[in-house]
Amino acid sequence: MRALAALLLCAVGAAAAQTRYEGLCDASAAVALDARHFVVADDEHNRLTIYRRGEAKSVGGIDLDKFLKADKEADLEGAAQVGSRIYWIASHARNSAGKVREDRLRFFATDIHGTTVEPVGQPYTGLLADLLAAPALAPLKLSDAAGRAAEAEGGFNIEGLAAAPDGSLLIGLRNPIPQGRALVIPLLNPAELVSGKSPARFGSAIRLDLGGRGVRSIERVGSGYLIAAGPPADVGSFALFRWSGKATDVPAPIKADPGTLRPEALFAWPDGQVTLLSDDGGVMVGKKACKDADKSKRAFRALDLKP
Repeated sequence: MRALAALLLCAVGAAAAQTRYEGLCDASAAVALDARHFVVADDEHNRLTIYRRGEAKSVGGIDLDKFLKADKEADLEGAAQVGSRIYWIASHARNSAGKVREDRLRFFATDIHGTTVEPVGQPYTGLLADLLAAPALAPLKLSDAAGRAAEAEGGFNIEGLAAAPDGSLLIGLRNPIPQGRALVIPLLNPAELVSGKSPARFGSAIRLDLGGRGVRSIERVGSGYLIAAGPPADVGSFALFRWSGKATDVPAPIKADPGTLRPEALFAWPDGQVTLLSDDGGVMVGKKACKDADKSKRAFRALDLKP
């Protein structure tokens, strides 16, 4: 992990390591499909887009509107690979006005087929209800959080998803951050959810000191995890941490400045290298925010962290 920390420290400030990928702005989750391709979710659209490493234009994509049965964007925020399967999670959050958004209650899976993915099983829509009903999570008072807007103080917002060695998943919350600690909740039976066999089962919540920040992305790298942390709302600083995965271990900050990037997703390549994606939906393109610009002008930045 020391070598990885040194790698991040050297690479984050290097503008030459950045790549611009075209076609979407709000990169929110991603997974490497092989040594050259990755698939990325956009939290403004129900579509997965596939890119070849280092090349600006996409090489494929999968529309998910029909599969997700969503009338509006599902607000996809996290992804985690277990074998040849990728699990995806939506924010499960209310909108900025505090209104319930049923389309955001989605947990689903895709299977990797070469350099593309295909949806498998069925979307699970009961994850939030399961979280709120879990006795072990009652002290977190997530019912109160789930009644507030996603970015409101003490609101509820899922943004991270990572694989654990035993095939379970870790759900990372951007909000709430009780007592200044970010929340990571183990999801024990992801395969059963997408096969429609049973409700979600959870392990004990893990509280992490990320300097008052929440989880924006979490990824298993080697024997531990990397965490991109950020504020629950738009105002605040971002930071990177390495964490052993043990609940009793404190995450170690990586002294690196992401500059103008807004880290929203990170993923590891088969060779152990890491790519950090920026949510550039609010970046101005002429007189418009990127997400409102013509599609031909939309793009997001990626930072490749190389040894």
